[in-house]
Amino acid sequence: MKKALFIDRDGTLVVEPPVDYQLDSLEKLEFMPKVFRNLSLIRERLDYEFVIVSNQDGLGTDSFPTETFLPPQNKMLQAFKNEGVEFDDILIDPSFPHENKPTRKPGTGMMGKYMTGEYNLAESYVIGDRVTDVMLAKNLGAKAILLAPTKEEGEAKLKEKNLEEVCSLVATSWDQISAYLIAGERVVEVSRKTSETDIYVKINLDGTGKSSVSTGLSFFDHMLDQLGRHSGMDVTIVTKGDLNVDEHHTIEDTGIAIGEALRKALGDKRGINRYGFYLPMDDSLCSVALDFGGRAWLVWDAEFKREYVGDMPTEMFMHFFKSLSDSAAMNLNIKAEGVNEHHKIEGIFKAFARAIKMAITRDVLNGVIPSSKGVI
Repeated sequence: MKKALFIDRDGTLVVEPPVDYQLDSLEKLEFMPKVFRNLSLIRERLDYEFVIVSNQDGLGTDSFPTETFLPPQNKMLQAFKNEGVEFDDILIDPSFPHENKPTRKPGTGMMGKYMTGEYNLAESYVIGDRVTDVMLAKNLGAKAILLAPTKEEGEAKLKEKNLEEVCSLVATSWDQISAYLIAGERVVEVSRKTSETDIYVKINLDGTGKSSVSTGLSFFDHMLDQLGRHSGMDVTIVTKGDLNVDEHHTIEDTGIAIGEALRKALGDKRGINRYGFYLPMDDSLCSVALDFGGRAWLVWDAEFKREYVGDMPTEMFMHFFKSLSDSAAMNLNIKAEGVNEHHKIEGIFKAFARAIKMAITRDVLNGVIPSSKGVI
């Protein structure tokens, strides 16, 4: 079945004029950053039809004459064509908002030919910068990608209208949109249940550093929060362990679950940097080097004289990273020196997070597996 990208125009393909919101002269024509490169890449690598779907308030009336609309419209289409991007269809509704016509987004009145069963709408996307674009996706039975100034602003708009489930991605750039469509999202959920622990981990490698952690160990929670915050990953970790016995199983099994989530989220590792390294923190100096090369190995050079830091036994620091690196199939080298024990272990977690951030960075334009073997 056919698939389509239903793409908004103003604010998505071209910059929406900030004063009157009308693109009615060539002087106002400005393209969104990197839209040419990314739409060309999507056209080259994927099999979506490209359809412009746009509300143009009062088009054809005295307030917005057709003769002022056409020059920038035609110039835009020619510019895209010059970059190898041609649109298969253009749907424009000229009505005013107060008319409430079914053809106006988020109505589907213009979309009849795409709703006959010939198109796989469940695998098609509406891409736009407004909540009405997401609502159009909902009405079509399609997915949505919201282009927003910040991820937080976009998510707030979706939450206000209860549209979180419809929107597959809140993007802040066309780079993110093409990466998502071409390479897919890198979000994984892992559940691990034993007679000793019950663990849930969710990781989004392309997040914004948000974390929600609950392990029953306050200092461990603090360290895992650093992992999300400094790696840029969105991390949710919920561990219910046999802390009435001791901390060992809770810390060890959490490391195993995080490692498994990282390994699964990276997939075949196509396009990633693969390597990461780093971090000074006050009196301590911590270096972490890692390689998502598929071979697990841990080198640990860090001594702790205190039995506990907070409510976490220091003997479990190494064990946590050993469990994680084994489960992630990661080569991990950790060294730390300094006086303050808290600073040393926090520096290690932050350096580890920064090293992960380097290693998981993905270049969809490259798209090759980072190994001379052709597989990791």
